[in-house]
Amino acid sequence: MKVMEDNFKEHFRENTYIALGSFDGLHLGHMRLINKTIELARSSGAESMVFTFKNHPLMTINPDLAPKILMDNQSKIDVLRDAGLDIINMVNFNREFMKIGPEDFVVNLLNNYRAKGFVVGFNYRFGYKNLGDVDLLRKLSKKYEFHLNVIDSVKYKGHVVSSSIIRTIIADEGDMGKVSKLLTRPFMIQGRVMHGKELGRKLGFPTVNLDYDKKFVIPKGGVYYTMVEFDGKIFKGITNVGYNPTTYDNKLSIETNMLGFEGDIYGKNIKIYFIERIRDEVKFNSLAELAQQLEMDKMYVNKKNEN
Repeated sequence: MKVMEDNFKEHFRENTYIALGSFDGLHLGHMRLINKTIELARSSGAESMVFTFKNHPLMTINPDLAPKILMDNQSKIDVLRDAGLDIINMVNFNREFMKIGPEDFVVNLLNNYRAKGFVVGFNYRFGYKNLGDVDLLRKLSKKYEFHLNVIDSVKYKGHVVSSSIIRTIIADEGDMGKVSKLLTRPFMIQGRVMHGKELGRKLGFPTVNLDYDKKFVIPKGGVYYTMVEFDGKIFKGITNVGYNPTTYDNKLSIETNMLGFEGDIYGKNIKIYFIERIRDEVKFNSLAELAQQLEMDKMYVNKKNEN
């Protein structure tokens, strides 16, 4: 798969079908759209392409309104490569790009990337101040003679699947089973392992403390059954998201006990996949009570199948 960061500078020789959108999380709805793009491209001898953004547009327009992100760019690339996509263009949304009018945006796609058709979601908007919508795209498709495929909403248990809904479920509910179904994969955050208070080690439950990126969605506080990827290997984990009320911490932390792992991984990168929320974070009367509960959490997770 070709990975680009091109703001309408490159000119293609091959024809393309292009999926347009932000695609944060690559959820069920996004994947239906992308799979349709791949199907149309292959049937017409063209290349399939996703045109998206390296950074969320609101980070340029109004950072205070920018949502927390579900997925890092490398993970997005990995999922799209596995899906069979030919090209991903991760555009730098800057002040110059922001000023492109809706019709000029479409003309640039047609001229620079030899687009023969576009695939978009039912609520897709584009161009300066989001003035472009699906109705305008339909008019432009007749004017410039390109194919347009509009994908209807995907619903899960009667509700439209969207990135914003998934963010809410993660942050406010912590229902990771539901999230995994909507994303088609477990929600994941990653970062470097940093030094913590090492209280877990003293209790017999050593943990790794994640130096996470605050621009990403953080799960609702509580204790989770997780899978941890490190150095190409997968370990079961018990992850606490919260403020450790028993020890009166005042800073949000993400700490994980990697079951069956021994070693020093400070400064190394790990990925944490959230599988199930086990319980709320609880203030215990003593460290002994905390250790007893951690042992119960460990027994619960150990009974879980690897899958």
